[in-house]
Amino acid sequence: MGIVTVATTPQSDLHDLDTSVEEVDEGDDAVRRAAGVGESSRASRHWWDRNADEYQDEHGEFLGDDRFTWCPEGLDEADARLLGEVAGRDVLEIGAGAAQCSRWLAAQGARPVALDISYRQLQHSRRIDLGRGVEPVAVVQADAAVLPFADASFDLVCSAYGAVPFSADTAELMREVHRVLRPGGRWVFSVTHPIRWAFPDEPGVEGLTAMSSYFDRTPYVEQDEQGRATYVEHHRTLGDRVRELVGAGFRLIDLVEPEWPAGLEQEWGGWSPLRGRLIPGTAIFVSERG
Repeated sequence: MGIVTVATTPQSDLHDLDTSVEEVDEGDDAVRRAAGVGESSRASRHWWDRNADEYQDEHGEFLGDDRFTWCPEGLDEADARLLGEVAGRDVLEIGAGAAQCSRWLAAQGARPVALDISYRQLQHSRRIDLGRGVEPVAVVQADAAVLPFADASFDLVCSAYGAVPFSADTAELMREVHRVLRPGGRWVFSVTHPIRWAFPDEPGVEGLTAMSSYFDRTPYVEQDEQGRATYVEHHRTLGDRVRELVGAGFRLIDLVEPEWPAGLEQEWGGWSPLRGRLIPGTAIFVSERG
């Protein structure tokens, strides 16, 4: 089975998607401005297609081929068990990247489907499966806010730093997840801890001084010379996330804020031992469908 592509972005943009990797434009401007659903989705698809190779090269060793880690702090599902029992369960991973988490789930006896907006990321999933000589993980290319599945298709839905921060309408994303989950199913996702939005995204001491308002929900946008968004990330407060979940029909079971573990010296972007020992870097929301 190949990569199933579902056209959930405007048809006029589909011709731009191919298997080539474009050079990243280092001249893009970083601004805070409004960015809607369509613009955010297009920017995410193109950005991850351009940067998937570099991302996998840089972080592939940490992520592993079949490791389910929730965050740069290295909290693994094998230890945390936030999803509960996975054997025999139908599981949807959204924002799956190269499907490392789904591959771990399959090894535990689950039936995972890995969904990502980036075709290039899913090609890396195929590369890993072919290299290992194992049964390929089922993968689907689609936007997580427009899930191409029937109601009540899955027992569990999960996302490790995927899709949620890049979606302009996460309230709708939560409703979509609720729709495809069976009653009693869990929805667990990790994102950058919202408090980090008040601080510069720097691993050193410059990242320890709050420079922005935690309450400013204006998206972070990188844009080209024509003002077209090339990367978009959206901020929500902890309260916003809880209200989105409850509004979609979920019950919040737990909010996990992993501490930086002793012995981990690896930096990942703005994540570092220095910052991690002082302020939280990740928030993991564990919820259940009513």
